[in-house]
Amino acid sequence: MTSILHNKVIGNGPPVLVLHGLFGMLDNWFSFAKSLQEKFQFILVDQRNHGRSFHADEMDYNLMAADVLHLLDELDLKEAIIVGHSMGGKTAMQFALSYPDRTVKLAVLDIAPKEYRGDHDNIFAAMKALDLPAHQSRSSLQKALVQQLDDTATAAMLLKNIARSPEGFSWRFGLHEIHDAYDRLRGAPSAAAPYSGPTLFVRGGKSPYIKDADAAAIVQLFPNAQIKIIPDAGHWVHVEAPDELRALLRDFLDGK
Repeated sequence: MTSILHNKVIGNGPPVLVLHGLFGMLDNWFSFAKSLQEKFQFILVDQRNHGRSFHADEMDYNLMAADVLHLLDELDLKEAIIVGHSMGGKTAMQFALSYPDRTVKLAVLDIAPKEYRGDHDNIFAAMKALDLPAHQSRSSLQKALVQQLDDTATAAMLLKNIARSPEGFSWRFGLHEIHDAYDRLRGAPSAAAPYSGPTLFVRGGKSPYIKDADAAAIVQLFPNAQIKIIPDAGHWVHVEAPDELRALLRDFLDGK
């Protein structure tokens, strides 16, 4: 299997590479990117152990940033604007910190450069408990996962990662690889020096992921950062407030 990240390119203009969050996939961002494709070329990416990209036992932000570098080289792109949400935001931060000369601008959506406590144990347990071969339909799988999680929205998001073959259903992402790497994924990006390029942090007003106290750490690593709040959005800013996020990103990408 290729070690180049699976990707989809749409639109025309300056390249904007978009990185999804934990348990996500590039399809989560297709509609959003399509709405801005007249002015920008979007490179939507499945990160390692996610979507249709390769599975690997090793998984941390330095490796994931290097995956992005290899993809830019493969696409013959000298540089790009990097956008990331949640886990993808940490990959985006790590890329900008490690490869500033390849980063035109950086946009980070609802995640801070810090270590987070683990709060996905119930999700891992529910997915591991799901007996995929025992189900004959997606509706049956969704019912079982909702019963495990008591959360219809999260169950629907996770089930986008189900693949079906003649042998039955399977997870597209590397569930065990992600679980084994989870402590590293909770951690903060590493830096030898700050990234001084233009940077936007977008915070969901109803989300606990970025707090007022995180501003100092953000500015320390990203001294040219601006922090914008979308008051009525939670962590899934691109789903809960797409119009507001689109306006913020359009202005930032345009240099306003």
